Amino acid sequence: MTDKQLVVTTAPNLSEARSLAHALVERRLAACINIIPKIESIYRWEGKVENAVEYLLLIKTTAALFESVRSAIQELHSYEVPECIALRIEDGSLAYLKWLTESVDEAANR
Repeated sequence: MTDKQLVVTTAPNLSEARSLAHALVERRLAACINIIPKIESIYRWEGKVENAVEYLLLIKTTAALFESVRSAIQELHSYEVPECIALRIEDGSLAYLKWLTESVDEAANR
């Protein structure tokens, strides 16, 4: 088991997805973010079933930074209630996990 996390959120368009990704990486809250374009989301909102095309962001970070990542998503996102869920990364390439830690280490030590 590691202290690494994969945080998932969505954005309504590519511009906002890129903006969120750049801000999180620039703030050293994430080591890497993958943007998966044009997923279809079906969800319940305000009592109605909705359908939307969105962009999925896969955010690689650490458990220690999750609260800061969640706060930044809330601050920067256009949605009233943006998705923000964290999944524990159980294992992975040791070199990649080391790089992930080094990429966000400065932010974790503030």
